[in-house]
Parts: sequence; C-alpha cells; structure tokens
Amino acid sequence: MLNLAFIYHMHQPYYVNLLSRETELPWVRLHGIKDYLDMVQILAKYPRVRQTFNFVPSLLEQVESFVDSSVKDKFIDMTMRPAESLTDGEKNFLLENFFMINAENCIAGHPRYYELFLKKQGGRHFSVTDYRDLQMWFNLAWFDPMFLQERPALKALIKKGRHFGEEDKKPMIEQQMLILAEIIPAYRRFCESGQVEVILSPYYHPILPLLYNSNIAREANHRVSLPQHNFSYPQDAERQIKEAVDFYTKRFGRPPAGMWPSEEAVCDHILPLLINNGIKWIVSDEAMLFRSFGRKKRDTALLYRMHSAEREEGTIHMTFRDRNLSDLIGFTYHKWDPKDAVSDLMRHLENTAEAFKGRDILVTIAMDGENAWEYYKKDGHPFLNLLYERLSDSKMIRTVTVEDYLRQNTPESKIRRLAAGSWIYGEFGKWIGNQYKNKAWEYLAEARKEMETFLSSGAAEEKTKEAAWKQMMICEGSDWFWWYGDYQYDFDRLYRLHLSNFYVIIGKQPPGYLKHSLYSNAG
Repeated sequence: MLNLAFIYHMHQPYYVNLLSRETELPWVRLHGIKDYLDMVQILAKYPRVRQTFNFVPSLLEQVESFVDSSVKDKFIDMTMRPAESLTDGEKNFLLENFFMINAENCIAGHPRYYELFLKKQGGRHFSVTDYRDLQMWFNLAWFDPMFLQERPALKALIKKGRHFGEEDKKPMIEQQMLILAEIIPAYRRFCESGQVEVILSPYYHPILPLLYNSNIAREANHRVSLPQHNFSYPQDAERQIKEAVDFYTKRFGRPPAGMWPSEEAVCDHILPLLINNGIKWIVSDEAMLFRSFGRKKRDTALLYRMHSAEREEGTIHMTFRDRNLSDLIGFTYHKWDPKDAVSDLMRHLENTAEAFKGRDILVTIAMDGENAWEYYKKDGHPFLNLLYERLSDSKMIRTVTVEDYLRQNTPESKIRRLAAGSWIYGEFGKWIGNQYKNKAWEYLAEARKEMETFLSSGAAEEKTKEAAWKQMMICEGSDWFWWYGDYQYDFDRLYRLHLSNFYVIIGKQPPGYLKHSLYSNAG
C-alpha cells in the first residue's frame, strides 16, 4: 500500500514592532483570511483524507494578536480612513499597496477591482468613490472564495460590488477577525478527530544549523563565503525549539509529535536538541537523505520509507519529501487544467504504488501551504476538491498523518550522520554567503554579544530580560537573511527595525549603521 503523507507548511515572518505594537505589513491577516482556515475546513467533505499541517508559532501568535486587538495594523487604518478625507500621501499609499495580490487570478475575477486596476495602470484619475471601492476590494479579494460564497455578510458585499459606503467597511473587517478567531480552534477540532496532525517549526523560524554554528554552512557547501564573525549559540537554537513546544502545548492540549525545521534545514548537531524537547519526528528534503547515505543518484526505494537516528539522548524519526511531486503541486500544476493536473499526480502515485506492489511505502509531499494557491484558479479549490475525491476513492493509495504512520510502522533504516543542508539546493546559500547576508549575520552577532553583557550584568528586571530575548529571537528568524541580495527593502527595513528595538530594550543606543540600508553599508 502506498501511504501518502501531505505536510502543508504555514509561515509568515514576524511583522510586529514590539515597541509600538504595530504590524508593519498585512500578510498574516490577509493570508489568515485566504489560506489557513479553508485548508482544514475543506477536509470535512473528505473524512478519508488525512493530512499534516505545520505552523510556525510566531505566525499563530500574530493571528492571536489580531483577535485580541493587541496589535495595530496600518493597512486596516488605511482601509477605515474615510475616502473623502484622504490626503495625497494616503491616496498614493493606497495606489501603491492596495493592488498587492495576484492580478490574473484574484483581481481580474472581480470586475470592479479589475476596472480600478486598469485605471491605475493607465495613470487615470481616481475619484473619491474609486478610492473607497479600492479600500474595500483590496480586502475583499483576499478572502478565500469559499468565505465569499458562504458568509452572508460577505455575499452581500460581493453582490453590491461597487459604490460602497463607509458603513460597509466595519462589517468587512469584523468578518476578517471572525475568521482569524476560528483558525486555532478549527485545527484543534480536526486534531482531536484524528483526521489531522498539527506540527510546528522553531518559534521564530530560524535556520537551526546556522544558529548552532554558522560554520556548519561549510558542511553543505565548502566554497561558501562566511561572515567575518562566527555565530554560534546552540542555546538559542534550543530556546527556539523549547518555546515553540511550550506554545503548541498550551494551544493544543498536548505536546507536538513532529517538527518541520525551518526551511527543512537540518544537520546532525541539532538532533539532540530536538530529542531533548520531546520531538519524535521531523521532515526534511530528499537531498539530505541521499547525501546522508552517500547516494549520488535518486533512490526511491530509500526515499519512500521512514528513517531513524539513534543518539545518546534518544531516537528521532525522519521523513524526507519527494521533491518532484511536492514541486509539481507547488510550482507547476497551477498552469494546468485542474482535471489534467490531478490525473497527472494520480498517475505518478499509482505508478509508484504498482512499482512497489506488495510493500508498504511512505510517500511524503511537503510544501508551502499558503503561497501556492494564489497562482491557482479560485485559490486552488477546484484542484484540491478533485484531488481529495480521487484519493478518497483510491484502492492503491491511503493518506496518513505521519504520527499515525509511526504508530503502525517501526522504521528500520538508520541514519548514522544526518547531512547538513536545506530544501534550497541542499545547502544554506539563501541565508548566508553573499556580502549582504553575511553583513546581516555580523550585525546579529554584534547584538548577540551585547545580549551576553546585558544578561551577565544581573541588573535587569525579569520582564526586560524576557522582552530582550523575544526581540533577539525575532532577529534570528530566517526571512531577513533570505531576502538580502534580492533588494527587498521592506525586509531590510524590518530587520534593522527589530535590531534597533533590541538595543532600545536593553537600554543602549542603537548603532548608527542601523539607520541606513544594509545595502549601503555592505561592501
């Protein structure tokens, strides 16, 4: 039997400014109303389909911050601003930011929004009514189509379509908060039913091997250029794991069984940290599996099984994703007709089941659970519904959660030493190695040394220590390093903001270099 494990990864960076309690970008809220809730609710129609969902704890923390109104959102403020009183600067902000969604699949599907899009593209004048409709449609278009069809308040707004009034804004934002409030309870219910397993990543999505020791990057690519100052804080890597486990346990009433290491970045050094914090299994990319066994060619007989690593601290199990199948869904099938895409995927799976006939195998599809669907028609629902129907009817394929599979199967394959690397080319080049990424690590290393001095002084109050740790762990997140070199100035600004806030929290003046773009400082 082919056991199929879907693992969907939900992740956004930490956007909240800890000092002002403002969120700098709207993506947690907007992906929250488009991608998180519907992805689990759709399974109610397919009780035979079992899946695993991975959440980054800092993402769920931000979701909770919207629900309990403990965070301010500039994009909500700009939505609620009366259109007739918008300043020129605010109008420019709307024009620059309120079309940030897939034009082909999300804007073009709504006639009034598309009309405004073309008007902006043509440089034509916007009336007060145009700006108000833009405020509404940017938010409406981000709702998952299922919610627009099923929720009366949203159906009424869609039916209205244009010439919205100021009174229409409040119920729309209220619907967003209601959806966000349902996310964690919904996943907990599906977990309790056994249809879903929820796992987690380290709290602020750091690259664990690089926190452990940035020189580990050379294990994956011996030619990589490293920062001038080595970053090596295994205790931070363990703290990111432990706080994630604590967060999860409070929300789901039990410790997690599995973990998706951020960016599937692994190395042998982090295994004891995971084991010590009760993690029973992890997922990574097939490249690390083949490298761990010295395979130069792809070996599906090795890939389609669970593996174990036995260490002094205990045993941890590992599954490795089929990169080809995962990437077909993540990056290719959105270009196809849903029927053709589902038939192609099922053909791959059925051929694999036939090739391994008489044997129980585990095929893991692990992929981004939010960004992919923006490129599919109707947020991926036609594809997913048809796929789940076909899987429900299949006699050759059984969907499983990884935890369930482990209850029924004892892995026999042992990994003596886990190779270092990530899902990106089996190395760490997306986070370290160019002059900008390395400079970002040097900034972090300098701040981390200040942290040591601050903690050793013994004068700080416990509350201040907690705030300093929180801000430091945010700065250790992977996203800031990912974007350096791609000239994403929003993330450069956010990284420098978080680092500056750290210095403020510990009572020091932020270094002058944090006032300027890292791109101007690296050389």
